[in-house]
Amino acid sequence: MNLPPLPVSFLPVMLLSLLAAPASADEAALKKALAVHFPNEKIESVKKTPYLGLYEVVIGSELLYTDVKATHLFFGHVVDPRTRTSLTSERLQQIKDARRISLDSLPLEHAIKAVKGNGARRLAVFSDPNCPYCKGLEKELAKITDVTIYTLLYPILNGSLPTATAIWCSPDPLGAWNDFMLRDVAPPGKSCPTPLDGLIETGRRHDINGTPTLIFADGSIVSGMMPADAIEKKLNQGTAPR
Repeated sequence: MNLPPLPVSFLPVMLLSLLAAPASADEAALKKALAVHFPNEKIESVKKTPYLGLYEVVIGSELLYTDVKATHLFFGHVVDPRTRTSLTSERLQQIKDARRISLDSLPLEHAIKAVKGNGARRLAVFSDPNCPYCKGLEKELAKITDVTIYTLLYPILNGSLPTATAIWCSPDPLGAWNDFMLRDVAPPGKSCPTPLDGLIETGRRHDINGTPTLIFADGSIVSGMMPADAIEKKLNQGTAPR
């Protein structure tokens, strides 16, 4: 397994075997102390780990570690030296699996809707028109049928807002989207009232920090580009949560 480079201050965590930790301290007090360092972020959880007396801190979709008094913050991977596996990566995946977004909770009425084949399966995508990975994803989505795709314009990159506005305000937003993403044909420079501010607020509320972000019918979230076969697998295995 090829592991990413770790900060020097984090190496002792990687090199030591896992040990049972003593009784946990007041996690509520620690959460309050951490809020001083992250005044504009929502601290999802603080939990004591079984190694070195450290506490796991989840902020949005990010994970870091701290000591009992929040005097030091550790960013990086905790690695079990016996198996050479990243315990941090495993926890991040668990957090991602537990975090779900109902498709019906999204403002799909403000999406660019594409019905392909029978449209039976559903997928929402937060996408930025100037994101190269989003353009790569569109090429993969072009290979898939029997799906309804809701593209939620999410212009969070510098310079993306005018392009997203022009796409939304074109006479045929879906055609303009496909032209731009698949054929590099720029949309007409029109402007009109748009739902873009609301879509950006929705994405931020759901801690969507990058594009593309795919949300499947079962509420599961995948960040980043996916090949068509992986998308097919996710579409087939998920059912909408009740």
